[in-house]
Amino acid sequence: MNTSGLVTKAHSGFFTVVCDDGQTRVCKAAGRLTKAKHKEDALAVGDRVTVESVLSEDWVTGRIVEVAPRKRVLARRDPVIDANGREIRQVIVANLDLVVFVCACAEPEFHSRMLDRYLVGAEAQKLPIVICVTKVDLVGIAAARAMFADYERIGYKIIYTQRSMTNDQSLNPSIPHSPISPQDDGVDELRALLHGKISVLTGKSGVGKSSLMNRLKPGLGQEVGAVSESLQKGKHTTVAPQLFALDSESWLADTPGLRAYAIWDVHAEELDAYYPEITPFIRDCEYSNCTHINETGCAVIKAVQRGEVSAARYDSYCRLRSELARQKRW
Repeated sequence: MNTSGLVTKAHSGFFTVVCDDGQTRVCKAAGRLTKAKHKEDALAVGDRVTVESVLSEDWVTGRIVEVAPRKRVLARRDPVIDANGREIRQVIVANLDLVVFVCACAEPEFHSRMLDRYLVGAEAQKLPIVICVTKVDLVGIAAARAMFADYERIGYKIIYTQRSMTNDQSLNPSIPHSPISPQDDGVDELRALLHGKISVLTGKSGVGKSSLMNRLKPGLGQEVGAVSESLQKGKHTTVAPQLFALDSESWLADTPGLRAYAIWDVHAEELDAYYPEITPFIRDCEYSNCTHINETGCAVIKAVQRGEVSAARYDSYCRLRSELARQKRW
């Protein structure tokens, strides 16, 4: 007998599925699903699937025989191309209701251009976005708000959180713990936003995603990795995307730390559509094919000069557009 379910873990060809009949099954996929040629991953965490029960002598108890159409996904360009030299969309989590980009104020150092890449990818896939800022206690709330002021002006939802004394300070007791006020610690606010949704926490390694999950639901037991003091790069503490039940109606995925994020299916000439603060000025440019980099009569450049568009965000746009222009279009 077949049943439907949600893929909550995918690793090395095995898939954990929480089924609607109340059972959790470890499944393999029917060969016709995975052996055909695909432009994207055939199965991913967050997929709704149909499972056929199987009698097995090992711990595999189901076979995935159908995958429901995806609503939207968090994805990136797979670092490995297929045998024909074509790019593949690597699906990180499917059927998302919310993506939470996690950025630390310090340790590791915040780099806005990496966040901008994440935002462009999410905007292109029409994903609802929240930016969660962690480790605010290391710099203070005023400095943290100044660091992310450009994103608040654009209209992105920003939530500020601090480290948990029990989970984090013990890793590096030499760093003074300067708590922010309770009203500035947004863990409860974030938990409310996640309720009733399939969501994902993602960002570079070391920013505190696993620790944040522990605060959202004590007892999840995610391993929290210390940040490398010499390289300022976090250790990968999560080995594969996985969905965790926050409550009976809410699922949250933690992902491997992303040190690189290759944007999928965004071409240079359409990039301006994914910078919300640039979009309103496009119609006033003198040329319909304006790149907004060096043209006379460019309304975007004039907006930057007037301070209506952040110079840092504009620099991010120029760099990313040049990168996309160099890429081969498939």
